[in-house]
Amino acid sequence: MAAAARLAGLLAAPLRLHLLWLLGQRDHDVGDLAHRVGATVPAVSHHLAKLRLAGLVTARRHGRSQIYRAADPAVITLVEHLVDHATPTTSPHTAGHRSMRAAR
Repeated sequence: MAAAARLAGLLAAPLRLHLLWLLGQRDHDVGDLAHRVGATVPAVSHHLAKLRLAGLVTARRHGRSQIYRAADPAVITLVEHLVDHATPTTSPHTAGHRSMRAAR
């Protein structure tokens, strides 16, 4: 239960949840993630470091960039379910969210 509570705590931060959702679609570098979530590179790097320490994302070097990838498909499925459950189906912003699993 303690491990599940720690995972829930990590997912409780909207920015980390958004990062995991994006990484569930494809790999990204930190600059692209920062742009997509509307945050600064240092803020995104900080959250990615927490996700890496928890084993939820991995990183590989590509030239001068770090490319981040979701490490656990089960966690990505959980994130997708959370987003789907919490997102109203009538919003025009949810069209991409709802079809994410179909696009993979």
